[in-house]
Amino acid sequence: MGPFESSKLCRQLTAGEIQTLQQTSRELQFKAGETIFCEGEKGNGIYIVKEGTVSISTPLSDGEKKILTRVEPSGVFGEMAVVDDFPRSASAVAENDVTVYFIPSEDLWRAMETMPKLSLCLFREVSGRLREFNKQYVEDVLQSERLALVGRFARSIIHDLKNPLNIIGLAAELAGMENAPLESRQRSKERIRKQVERITNMVNELLEFTRGSQSAFVAAAVDYSAFVPQVLDELTMEMSLKNIVIELESAPPEIIVNIDPARMTRVFHNLIHNAADVLPQGGKIFLRFRVSDGELITEIEDTGKGIPPEIVGKLFQAFVTHGKAHGTGLGLSICQKIVGDHKGRIYTRSEPQRGAIFVFHLPLPR
Repeated sequence: MGPFESSKLCRQLTAGEIQTLQQTSRELQFKAGETIFCEGEKGNGIYIVKEGTVSISTPLSDGEKKILTRVEPSGVFGEMAVVDDFPRSASAVAENDVTVYFIPSEDLWRAMETMPKLSLCLFREVSGRLREFNKQYVEDVLQSERLALVGRFARSIIHDLKNPLNIIGLAAELAGMENAPLESRQRSKERIRKQVERITNMVNELLEFTRGSQSAFVAAAVDYSAFVPQVLDELTMEMSLKNIVIELESAPPEIIVNIDPARMTRVFHNLIHNAADVLPQGGKIFLRFRVSDGELITEIEDTGKGIPPEIVGKLFQAFVTHGKAHGTGLGLSICQKIVGDHKGRIYTRSEPQRGAIFVFHLPLPR
């Protein structure tokens, strides 16, 4: 069976119909690299490949060409412009020496009047081509989205690493001073150790976030009144470099909570750094604590302009950010995941003439 008879266009035709259709065609030959037709030309007929390979391509905005498909022997091309009577939407080029059967549009339409199955085969060929192009388009879009996500994650990591790296740099400089007191050097070494741990936790948290499932962790019984000051100790120095004051409006209660200290530290870091991002000229960040209905409630408020109403409902979505030059919007999503893993909840509250207020609840042990 030759390429004409085995083509999808002729598979349902009788031997006589195939012979009649082949008699209306003529053989054309093209050298390697030769253009068979160009995008924008009128569709004057269809082609069935006898020998060789034809590439179907379309130009991109940067001048490069995108190969949509390659047509091998018995394959049909050029049918879409004939069916819809619009100019060619792509170009066809011989990848090597090619021989094709060419059926002019007028002869094809006449043949379809006497061969009903030819019409069906032709439209099936068009449908298959559209499905192929649609699949390729979806794959290209998904690949672009994947690359964009990789870029966002990279920007997020770089942005979040700047603060601990700055602290490490300052502490290392102080620890390396010859005339620095021994106690000062030891404090600097401890700060460096804590920031290295912080970087490790940040990277692990990003990896856990990408998995999407609840992260397994072993909760420890922690005294909240001792835990919060330890977290704020390193943050206070960091905020002071930005002319930002952290102020406790109420003391953290002396109460035991079951938490993962490293992950809950990340919640405080994310919320306070978010607040700092909206205070470029300095300001205050207030913390409040209370116990209600078996829950420990922590509030963090800044003296910024507050949260615009149009983004309140999107704040905890991944990659949603507002008013920050370098933010990626992952910080609040990670906070929501951590608090959720602790069986708690986190939300924002808006009040007139006040800055952003973030609140998270943690269940108390029974």
